[in-house]
Amino acid sequence: MDAVELNATDIAVWFSGVRAIEGVSLSLGKGEIVGLIGPNGAGKTTMVNVLSGFQRPHRGGVTIGADRTDGRSAAWFSRRGVVRTFQAVRLFRGLTVSENVEAALSSRNLGRTAARRRAGQILDYMGIADKAGLASDALTYGDERKVGIARALALEPSFLLMDEPAAGLNIAEAAALGDVISRIRDDFGCGILLIEHNMTLITQTCGRLHAMASGRTIATGLPDAVLADRQVRAAYLGS
Repeated sequence: MDAVELNATDIAVWFSGVRAIEGVSLSLGKGEIVGLIGPNGAGKTTMVNVLSGFQRPHRGGVTIGADRTDGRSAAWFSRRGVVRTFQAVRLFRGLTVSENVEAALSSRNLGRTAARRRAGQILDYMGIADKAGLASDALTYGDERKVGIARALALEPSFLLMDEPAAGLNIAEAAALGDVISRIRDDFGCGILLIEHNMTLITQTCGRLHAMASGRTIATGLPDAVLADRQVRAAYLGS
């Protein structure tokens, strides 16, 4: 895929009259890590749903490079290089770790042997190749998170959207995750959008922040400037 930017322009999403998102524009370039922050209910996950084709906006649109995405499915977004992880990992409990990653490749028309080889490469990259044959329900929570990321990386994303990947991790695990995220950006060359409440992880990894509250953008820019913004502190960080 040769698209160098994922763009959302003037996005609005309404649920039964509730304005979940109103007039939000966001861009993500390949090779950058952007943090999407804000309090619970700010509209962050809904925004990621729009960016990945899981939610159609009521107003505005998304482009991948020069291509408009109106009416396209989440599977189409994935084939165009926009891949996401979820707050809840949702592994297939009846499958092994390797089979969970192979399942993500089912839409790529790979043979079983090629899919297994690719899964092995990605599990090795994530440092859990030794767990490939384990049942997914035998994993620690931290390793479940790694498998969720591995499933996304197996699809060779140009844009990786990560929804609270550090949720439930301890301090050491979250710090290690920050190193992994930076390494993914460097090794895959993809743009990464990171929704996260862990401010240490955000400041460790992100070159730019986009802050939301009540479905609207309240600040964008360099991390230090956004985190010092009066609206951001009032809505999210506190004094």
